[in-house]
Amino acid sequence: MYKLLTHNDLDGVGCGILAKLAFGKEVRVRYNSIASLNREVEWFLDNEDKDTLLFITDLSVNEENEKRLETFYQGGGKVQFLDHHKTALHLNEYEWGSVTVEDKDGKLTSATSLFYEYLLEHGLLQASDTIAEFVELIRQYDTWEWEKNDNQRARQLNALFFLVSIEEFEEVMLERLQKSEFFHFDDFEKRILDMEDDKIDRYIRRKRRQLVQTKIGDYYAGVVHAESYHSELGNELGKEYPHLDYIVILNMGGKRAGFRTIHNHVDVSEVAGRFAGGGHAKASGCSLTDEAYKLFVENTFPLDPLTEDAKRNRYNMKQSSFGSMYKNRSDVIFLLYPENDHWVIEENKTKIDQHFASFEEAETFLKRNYEAWLVRDNIFVSYLMETIGSIDKIDMS
Repeated sequence: MYKLLTHNDLDGVGCGILAKLAFGKEVRVRYNSIASLNREVEWFLDNEDKDTLLFITDLSVNEENEKRLETFYQGGGKVQFLDHHKTALHLNEYEWGSVTVEDKDGKLTSATSLFYEYLLEHGLLQASDTIAEFVELIRQYDTWEWEKNDNQRARQLNALFFLVSIEEFEEVMLERLQKSEFFHFDDFEKRILDMEDDKIDRYIRRKRRQLVQTKIGDYYAGVVHAESYHSELGNELGKEYPHLDYIVILNMGGKRAGFRTIHNHVDVSEVAGRFAGGGHAKASGCSLTDEAYKLFVENTFPLDPLTEDAKRNRYNMKQSSFGSMYKNRSDVIFLLYPENDHWVIEENKTKIDQHFASFEEAETFLKRNYEAWLVRDNIFVSYLMETIGSIDKIDMS
């Protein structure tokens, strides 16, 4: 007999589907939240079923269960731990522990990809192109590689996972992986995924107007309250506001905070680790501890949301050799323009002392320190007419 304890997200459920493909009715699968895993492990160990091979994937155990699992294993019990989070690397010290963040080719792993390799290596599952593609879609989504590759099928698979129950998702995927020559979405799924994409776009547009900015330690963070679409929202807000080091997504109903970043210089698993959480370098989370609540909820509640940059300008454009105009809530006007081999900023027509190697560096300084935004063309043109006297004298090309 086999038992699998795994996460209740797409990557965790991917492991459950693979287990059922490999073992059929011989496996019992339990999907867990981060908080509930240790209760399930304790129950298993209290029953001391040494004839059952226990798999734990995509979630890490606490220190007490770590010691109990080692005692269970040394006493003849069968357990295999498979994970891909940096916070679990210490479990590689045990014979039953296997934590791999990157594979031998340097690709980031997922729990599903590691479990698939384990099953193939031990002759417990027969390889197929359909299963391999399913596993790869999950791996790319869970590691955020899908965004770099623009792999929309990986994103859509996760969207489908949240549109149906886990039981229905399992049933559909098991049949498809066993009977299809390649992985696909059927016509009905395509229609509901198109509808879901429209819904996500509207949700992100609404939440974009609610983002506030705060500085925590050495990092600038954007904070937003949201119950849904955390990955998509974090990704879009990160790209919309690249001057922010990471995005904090607060789920007050779930009493949790999620962290997302698009930057390589930030590891949000370390941010989450400060509050007893964890995850990946690009995506992680934690429970709202007292400290996290104070930093991300209480301290940011009075802040005004950031104003979005103007979107459809013809004249006031970023990186313009003529200059780009910004404004903040105090109606201070900033002009950002190139001068010789660097970029400079004027604040109300007075040049600040600092200069910058690139437009991006200058804009980051401006947005971090003044929360300024790119103004619309009409404000820009009015400013030029007032300053220079006639817009006709200016080459806007």
